[in-house]
Amino acid sequence: MKKTTLDNEEQTLLDALEQGEYESVMTPERKAMLEAAASQTFKKDKRINIRISQHDLMAIQSRAQREGIPYQTLVSSIIHKYLSGALRDVSTQP
Repeated sequence: MKKTTLDNEEQTLLDALEQGEYESVMTPERKAMLEAAASQTFKKDKRINIRISQHDLMAIQSRAQREGIPYQTLVSSIIHKYLSGALRDVSTQP
């Protein structure tokens, strides 16, 4: 496991937290709201069917196997990243 190195400010905050200088102000209502929002964000309640080439399907399945995830999860992740702006076509970038 990779050890994380903290800068001085981060270490000061961590030390203060561990010494009990900070206290959570999370209310049960806020926690319930955040849990509901998180649940809705990752809810997979719709199915789609698409037609792709055998070559592309094999490439997706191969990549998913290397990542250790189901290929449908990889496809869903790619779509989500593209729609959220985290994935861009670099061939169209200047």
